[in-house]
Amino acid sequence: MDRVSGSTYASRSPVLATQAMAATSQPLATQLALQIMREGGNAIDAAVAANALLGLVEPTGNGIGGDIFAIVWDAKSKKLYGLNGSGRSPKSLNLQWFKDNNYDKIPSHGPLPVTVPGTVDGWFMLHQRFGQLPMHQLLQPTIDYAEKGFPVSQLIAYYWNRSVPILDKWPGFTEQMTRDGKAPKEGEIWKNQNLANTLKLIAKEGRDVFYKGKIAQTIADYMQANGGHLSFEDMASHSGEWVDPVSINYRGYDVWELPPNGQGIAALQILNILSQFKVGDMQLDSAEYVHLFTEAKKLAFEDRARYYADPAFNAIPVTELISQPYANKRAKLIDLNKAAKSYPAGNPALEAGDTIYLTTADKDGNMVSLIQSNYRGMGSGMTPPGLGFVLQDRGEMFSLKKNHVNAFEGGKRPFHTIIPAFISKDDKPYMSFGLMGGAMQPQGHAQIVVNMIDFGMDIQAAGDAPRIHHSGSSQPTDEVMKDGGVLNLESGFSYDTIRGLMRLGHTIEFANGPYGGYQAIMKADNGVYWGASESRKDGQAAGY
Repeated sequence: MDRVSGSTYASRSPVLATQAMAATSQPLATQLALQIMREGGNAIDAAVAANALLGLVEPTGNGIGGDIFAIVWDAKSKKLYGLNGSGRSPKSLNLQWFKDNNYDKIPSHGPLPVTVPGTVDGWFMLHQRFGQLPMHQLLQPTIDYAEKGFPVSQLIAYYWNRSVPILDKWPGFTEQMTRDGKAPKEGEIWKNQNLANTLKLIAKEGRDVFYKGKIAQTIADYMQANGGHLSFEDMASHSGEWVDPVSINYRGYDVWELPPNGQGIAALQILNILSQFKVGDMQLDSAEYVHLFTEAKKLAFEDRARYYADPAFNAIPVTELISQPYANKRAKLIDLNKAAKSYPAGNPALEAGDTIYLTTADKDGNMVSLIQSNYRGMGSGMTPPGLGFVLQDRGEMFSLKKNHVNAFEGGKRPFHTIIPAFISKDDKPYMSFGLMGGAMQPQGHAQIVVNMIDFGMDIQAAGDAPRIHHSGSSQPTDEVMKDGGVLNLESGFSYDTIRGLMRLGHTIEFANGPYGGYQAIMKADNGVYWGASESRKDGQAAGY
């Protein structure tokens, strides 16, 4: 994998450092991660602290009302660990209730899509297993920012303003997440004393105050009073799960994702299919490559719709889905001269969300790939009194079709879009990375890997290169791909390429999004960390 400098696509050069590196979607969070590591914390401490701060400074994408996933490279054991910190649906709610109340889909906002928020539990799981500094030290900087205020950045102000007219109808949102009914503007100082108080309570009393104490009771009482079903018992019974990451080998590099209920293995399926072709002989800005990539994505996403769900409720053939023999079989369905209008899901023998992604690495070689989200922007709009955060609306991802693998059931984890990623080579850590943005995520993961391995880009150029986003595949909620879906191409692809793709039968929407947000840290053979951050967002990579 060449680390080419001066690439055509790079907006800036990679950041290099030897002792520590952090890449997050907000400079304040990046600087906090480095501060924590300077104070004696490790990469895991830094990731938790940065995530806490992002919930304050970027509430348009995440917060403690949402879920969390992570992949950790532990330098001591020389092993990868996976954390699934997703919450479950209310146990008292069932499919029949939705039928009796004339719902054909779960609403995007309000009380019905709310599931148990898993982030705080995930922080404590990570901290208990790998952390070095006390939790109160990790949360104190965010408490200080919440009390003293921080200037809202341009991008966050934009998304915040978009969310207010959608969410202000839900109790508690306007009072806690607006200023006199309006979103804060770019450059304005925003404070959140309620969130500061919540974090103080968590820092003092620990994880259980959120799930079995005062905070859980406040959430439960609020939900019951406002047409919700999430109960104190749902909160109290929550637990995250340590899972084994799964991988495929792509041209000598092991690419790692977490198994379902997330969509990470879709990236592995795409890469397995691409491995059947000589992608390195193609050009990124060519109809040949874009067509091949899009067809591989279509194939993977049909399996995503059919098989990906909570493994506690379904037998999911993960090993078979990411196997080379299965990829060989699926790749034969691709016509290199014509875009498919539809594909069947395979038989392996047995959409836009807002999110944050961050990655950290420390002097001892520990690396963290962490992703966290409220799902739709600022979440459901449900904002419990006095707590300073919005509850997620991840339950919207359930299907209301009885026999669907992702059908709603009480106490079940919904299909999840947020996925962290990792690459190793020769059993050594190589790269921690992620690319947030709903269904764009597995497409983006695969493109980053291809950009680096097949097209020889460095870690920054791989993220800056123009992206492909295909929409309209069959969904985990029921919708079926029609007429081949829509291919969105970011600015940077030539009109010759667009015309070539149209001749192949693709429906093109030029420069329409979303294209996701990328952060990455790579560890070179000499121990130097290379950092990269998304040029499309407010992100920053920095080290020392």
